[in-house]
Amino acid sequence: MSTQIVIGLGYGDEGKGLATDYLSRRAAHPVVVRFSGGHQAGHTVVGPKGERHVFSGIGAGTFQGAPTFWSRYCTFSPPALLNEHQALSKLGYLPRIFVDTLCPVTTPYDIAYNQLLERSQRHGSCGVGFGATVARHSETPCRLFAQDLAYPVVVQQKLKAIEQYYVRKANGLLAAEDWKEEVMAWQEQLPAVLKRIHLTSESRFFERYEGADFIFEGSQGILLDMEHGFFPNVTRAHTTSRNAQAIIRRNGLPEPEVFCITRAYQTRHGNGFLSNEGIPADLVLNPKETNQENEWQGQLRYGTLDVDLLRYALQSEANYSAGQKRHLFLTCLDQLQGPLQATLGGKRHTYQTPDLIARLLPGITGIVYQSYSDDGQQVKGATFTAKAIGK
Repeated sequence: MSTQIVIGLGYGDEGKGLATDYLSRRAAHPVVVRFSGGHQAGHTVVGPKGERHVFSGIGAGTFQGAPTFWSRYCTFSPPALLNEHQALSKLGYLPRIFVDTLCPVTTPYDIAYNQLLERSQRHGSCGVGFGATVARHSETPCRLFAQDLAYPVVVQQKLKAIEQYYVRKANGLLAAEDWKEEVMAWQEQLPAVLKRIHLTSESRFFERYEGADFIFEGSQGILLDMEHGFFPNVTRAHTTSRNAQAIIRRNGLPEPEVFCITRAYQTRHGNGFLSNEGIPADLVLNPKETNQENEWQGQLRYGTLDVDLLRYALQSEANYSAGQKRHLFLTCLDQLQGPLQATLGGKRHTYQTPDLIARLLPGITGIVYQSYSDDGQQVKGATFTAKAIGK
């Protein structure tokens, strides 16, 4: 039995899916727990037979047979789950998915309002309703929980209240009639969704899997955290290990090890501050990069790694994991054309080996780094090297 937490040190896209898959492969009885974000996450994993999937509403340990627990700290999207389940089924996988009965559910109205808001604010949202769902649940009584999906009459009544809430909130810019067909289609999918998940309470889930190796898979990155990121370009989630630590304490799990993920360079998908964007990293980019330009976030942006921001992210994380083992997980080294480079105190430095970066980071006791990944021609999977760090 063990407990491990995977978190991103940047703005997301660091390789949390790779890390979760890697830890699941090493575990005897892996179980993945999602503890932040929702279906807006995109964690790309290449499977043992070269199959490629972007995990969003299902844990990234699925290729290793790990069941997923979708905790109450995550929003739940029925259509997104159904689509992803069908995609994995075509690859030969039948994932086991347990959803906390208290998960907030994203509706078509949340998506519509999210997109309306993003067109004017351009905060870098994914446009899939995550932030709107969290705000509705935390600020109003118009709540729809995962448990409610099993009761059509309850769903119908709650949808009416949610519809009225958004019509008022949008000041006439959203008309309920415009979304009538989408809402009906959304409701018609619910029976199929319920057949593919197990609704459960948190305590019952951890009783069921007592003795397992729990891998807590985070979302986005600490620089997007609702408390530690740079407002207004943040997500409505705690992307540190805060939520995971609460679940661990409530259920008496072993003290966790924390794996802090970063690419060998910086990325940001969406508007907002990105240090070193004017100091581009010397890269050969993966032609199969998951994060493509889209209407809501624009292009994926790049910059050289910033040790000062890594230190800031680790300090933010230390507020929740002080005293626990923390490891640096460095990905995408295969995309560097030369040695690893990073800025420290505003000055650019070259590091001949990856562990030299880890030595600069407080509280890091070990490093795991990815030596190669998908070269765009032949799927190689991913290999990793792990070592302890001596200060």
